Amino acid sequence: MLLLVACSPKLDWRSVQSPQLHYIALFPAKPEKIERTLSYQDHEILQTLEAVKVDDDIYSVSTIHLTQDQMALMPAVLAQLQDHFFQSAGVKEPDALSAQSVYQTEGHERIAVTDYFLNFPATNADTRMMRVRWITRTAELHGAWIYQVSVLHTAAAHESVKPFLSSDAYSNFFDEFHPE
Repeated sequence: MLLLVACSPKLDWRSVQSPQLHYIALFPAKPEKIERTLSYQDHEILQTLEAVKVDDDIYSVSTIHLTQDQMALMPAVLAQLQDHFFQSAGVKEPDALSAQSVYQTEGHERIAVTDYFLNFPATNADTRMMRVRWITRTAELHGAWIYQVSVLHTAAAHESVKPFLSSDAYSNFFDEFHPE
């Protein structure tokens, strides 16, 4: 029995298809799903979060869907989302540690994207570091989607944020996120 426990993988990677949100993602365990409606400039906007906590890490995909009539709001909604994120981390976007990366759509198109690596101000003994990327996609008849793909690590790490959150345990999650 001890041998079986010692050989069990910490992460149980699984492909999660989300046809209504137009993506496929690889999560390290079965994610939970939460939906809510946001009010923005007299518009009701649907936001969905699929997330899973494994030990000290939270892997999440947040999706904001804009209807065809709301597509013009996409730049402003994305800017507000990013501004709030960087303010929470206590950093301005130009000063944030970043790296150019690539994501692949379900149709195998490769598109450049920026990953951000941030240390958040500690609220207790734990440090918090995060890797995040934003992806936007539009579909002529179905509106637009804003995806926030992120991993939040909530315990002390022995490396700096970028090498730590670029290891395979985290890169798999980012590399295997495929929007339509």
